Order: sequence, then structure tokens, then C-alpha cells
Amino acid sequence: MSWGTITDEGLAAAAALIGTSLRRTRMQWIEETSRDAIRHFAWGIGDDNPLWLDPEYAAGSPGGRLQAPPCILYGVDSTIVAPKLPGVQWIYAGTDWTWYDRLLLDDRFTVEAKLVRQEEKSGRRFPRWVLQSGEVRYTNQAGTLVAQAVGHCARTPRGAQLTAEKGEGGSASHGAYRYSADELATIEREVLSESRQGGERLYWEDVDVGQAIPPVVKGPLSVVDILAWYSATQGALHYGGAHGDAVRYRQRHADYHVNPETGAKDAAGRGHLEAATGRDVGMGGVYDIGPQRISWAQHMLTNWIGDHGFLHRLNVSVRQPNLQGDTVWWRATVTGKRVHAGNAFVDLDVVAVNQSGITSALGTAVVVLPSQAHGDVVLPMTPA
Repeated sequence: MSWGTITDEGLAAAAALIGTSLRRTRMQWIEETSRDAIRHFAWGIGDDNPLWLDPEYAAGSPGGRLQAPPCILYGVDSTIVAPKLPGVQWIYAGTDWTWYDRLLLDDRFTVEAKLVRQEEKSGRRFPRWVLQSGEVRYTNQAGTLVAQAVGHCARTPRGAQLTAEKGEGGSASHGAYRYSADELATIEREVLSESRQGGERLYWEDVDVGQAIPPVVKGPLSVVDILAWYSATQGALHYGGAHGDAVRYRQRHADYHVNPETGAKDAAGRGHLEAATGRDVGMGGVYDIGPQRISWAQHMLTNWIGDHGFLHRLNVSVRQPNLQGDTVWWRATVTGKRVHAGNAFVDLDVVAVNQSGITSALGTAVVVLPSQAHGDVVLPMTPA
């Protein structure tokens, strides 16, 4: 089996794991939603909602105490299910989230993960690549299934193989964007004017199909923003840890990137922090983490629905790199309304667009709102 190359043999070895429960010791940064974990996650995505941060405020909410942002579960399990194919880069391609209940202070979680499908693909950026999709189920201390996620990872060639397959200059890149003073002032004004529904009920009856919801603006992206995400949700765990732990991980999994300057084995994830490696894996430079960008969509939606609403589904496909210096506007539009099993649902399209008008991520969401006719949100919801 050739290291760093997508082969028929490697694909068969990975496919043999479909449906098998997988070990997750290297995917878990937190085990419970402690006050520290909640605060660090909220800080890591730049979300100062008092529902996550202020115990006195949260005591008056439907949960009765501090809640955790739904996407904090990325810190419990990364949703990265990308087995086998040693040396082949993985790039996060999206998550299909479903939540069934609120995540409350001091909840503890166990997870079960399995590879559910593997698809071979081809395209302009990568002539031969593979999409691996894995399901993760999150169960709390009461034995209640509180969420499940299907994470999608693209397995793509790196470095010399990428150049050989695509030719020189084949990496994705749109160049550094130079902002005017007026553009930066507008971005800062929009960030500081972010609105939040808070404790006032947003009723289902007051929402109209075609309505746009208040956006959330993130950027210009800095390395500190990326480090804040790592600190909140994963540290270095996904890349084998540090020092001796990293050496042992690379011995077991052959998952590493060779530093061209030193010849030493290093974490391929350093492309999120180092431009040369980001280009080497076809991303065009330093780039954000897919779940980080998806969590910004959650920030927008939980702002809008307020304390009495509930985020039930968030399915996002990550389409383009979000490079250092980029700004992202997350926006959403109401596409439908319905009532089912006593709950009032709102369907939305969500999209992330950068300062150059490039769509970097898109998807759909489903929220549950209190209803004047049907009452408050009924939880936990029953898995379909």
C-alpha cells in the first residue's frame, strides 16, 4: 500500500470498516459541558450570548441554568471519521447535525462513531479524491441521545502528488484581499451591531417565508482566531498530540506531513497555521477549520431564535477555503414553516459569503420556535 497515494487497495481497506464502531480516544477534547468548557467554546467562536456565559441570566431561561452552544459537541467528538489511506490528506467537507435536546451545564457525554459510506470522486482541484462520511451519536449521562452528526471528510492528495496530478499552480487560491479603510470600518460596525433575540419569545406566527434573518460577520480571519478554535475544541489531539504522543501516533497511523525544510515528520494540520503547508495540501495558504465556520452559522441561528427557540438541524457543506484575511458573512432565509408532533418548525437556507462574493459554505437549517397556537417548544425531540 503506497503511502500518501489513493489506491484501490487502500480504498478497499477503508471500505471494510463501514458499519464498524471505531475508537475515538483521539477525537475527544472535553467530556462534559463544565462552565470552563462552555466559556472557552463561546470565546473560541466569538459568541458572547449570556445564555452560555451568565449563570444568573441563564437561570431564567427554559433550561434553568447555563446552556452550552450546540456546536460545542465538536469538542466532545470532532465528527472526523476518516480511517485508513495513510498519508492522504483529509479536508473537512461539512456536517449534518441533528440535536434532540438542550445541552446544559455539567452534562456528560459518551459517543459512538462509525464510517457509514465512502465515495470516490474527481474534480478540477483533485482529479482523484474520496469522500468519507461518518456518523457520531452523542448520549448524555441520563442515557438520552441528545445529538447525532454525520461528518464528511474529503481525502485528497498532498504535495508532490498533487502537483504531478494537476500541474504547477494547481492549488486553490484567490490571493490576499486588501481592504480599504471604509470596508474595515463597515465590518467592525456590523460586528458590533450584532443583534440577539435573548429572553423575548420569537413566535412561529411572526416569521414569514422569504424573511431574511440577522447575519453574523466573522473576520478578517486571523491566526489568533484559528488558535482560539483549537484552544476551545481540540488542541493538538487530532494530529496525534505533542512530543512523544505525536511520535507514537505517527508510528501507529502513518498520518503525518513531511516538513520540506527539516525533513521531519509533522502534523498535516499545520496548514491551518502555516501558509506553505496550506498551499501544499491544495488550500492556497493558511485556512480556517471547517467545523469552526459551521459553528459561526450556529452562532447566527441561536442569536435569532433566542432562549425559547431550539436549533434542531444544521446541515452545512464546506465548499471553498476561508483563508487568512477573509471575512465571512453568514446569512439565512426562511424557506418554509410547518407543525409536527406539537412543535412549530421553521426551515431555512444558510450561506456563507466572503468579501469577494465567493460562497465558501452553504446548507440548510431547521429550528423550533414557541407558538401562540401550539405552545412552547417540547423537548426532548424523538429521533426520526
